[in-house]
Formats: sequence, C-alpha cells, structure tokens
Amino acid sequence: MTLRVIGAGLGRTGTMSLKLALERLGFGPCYHMYEVVDHPEHDPVWLAATRGEAVDWDALFSGYNSGVDWPIAAFWPELSQHYPDAKFILTQREDAATWYRSFSATILPALQAPDEATSVHRQMTRSLILERTFNGKYEDQAYVMDTYLEHNQAVRDTLPPERLLSYRTGAGWEPICAFLGVAVPDEPFPHTNSTAQFQSRVKTRRDAREPAS
Repeated sequence: MTLRVIGAGLGRTGTMSLKLALERLGFGPCYHMYEVVDHPEHDPVWLAATRGEAVDWDALFSGYNSGVDWPIAAFWPELSQHYPDAKFILTQREDAATWYRSFSATILPALQAPDEATSVHRQMTRSLILERTFNGKYEDQAYVMDTYLEHNQAVRDTLPPERLLSYRTGAGWEPICAFLGVAVPDEPFPHTNSTAQFQSRVKTRRDAREPAS
C-alpha cells in the first residue's frame, strides 16, 4: 500500500473534514495528526524527521492510502518525490486572517500549555510547528500569517497542475471528486473539528490526565 492522496494544507484548513471525505471516497485509511496521538510510537519518527534525519516513509505509512494535516503537510516536498504518483490537495481557508484566528484559538495554545511539555509528542509538535514551520516566531501574528501564505504559494508554484488541487474549505465534494476521478456521494460533505470541538477535545484529554481529588 502507498499514499495515493496527500494533503499539503496546514492544520486548521479543514484537514479533519478532508480526512473523512477521503475515507468516504475510498482513499482510506487516512493519516492525520490524530493518528499520531493514537500511535505514540510514531512520535520519535516524526521528531527525527524535524531534525533532518532520514525516515522510512513506507514503514511509517504502512496500511494508509492517504494522509493530511501536520505533520504530513510540513514534509510535502519530500513526500512528493517519494510518492511521485500521489496527488496533492492544498486545503486553504478563505484568507490568512481567518486561518490565523482558528490556529491561534486551537493549536497554538495547545502547544504552549505546560502540562505536556516533557512528553515526546509535545516535543515533536513544538519542534515541528513552533520551530520548524514558524522559526520560533509563533507569537508574531504577521510572521505566522505570512508563513502560511508562503507555504501555500510554494505548493502551488512547485507541484504541476495534474498533481495538485488547490481547494478552498467549503467548496464541497465536486472539486475533489473531479480531481480524483470518482463519483460525488449523495450526502453532505463532512464538516467537523470546529474551534469549539477542538477546544472541547483538548479539555477532555487534560481532564482525563488530572488526578482524582
């Protein structure tokens, strides 16, 4: 099994909804950051990748047909070369400010919270997102927004049109199905992992870790 579809969009661009959509279209299982949470043995592999060390991509993605979200989106150049037949979907919010509001209300505070600071998973995500992606300037809103836009532009400038779908969140099934050559399902496009849902999920995990009083 090999990755057939890869999401190049950064987190908070509808990546969880895309994961569900790809699985509904027959391109699952789909790898996502939540897969890393469920497989802590993957954390050291991704941490090594953020440090520039070699990764056995085929072993890491064994059993998966597609992948989206961080950490995958950060390694789209490497993955585009390793999987030359894979198609890419670049998910984007309507503008950088809208994306930043979502990012700064969800992922950013989760990464800055002290409760998981020593875990391998949190070391990996901080290294990947705060340092590798945003060069430690994650508190500079303008820099973070510019980095988001530059990431999207680099993907569009690099991948040929036959391999890339530039997809705006909310566009529904049709662009994805046309790009992948599959029929449009007779059901609503998935919409999940809103800011409120993300925050609730983080709170539930933290409450579960707190000792009973």
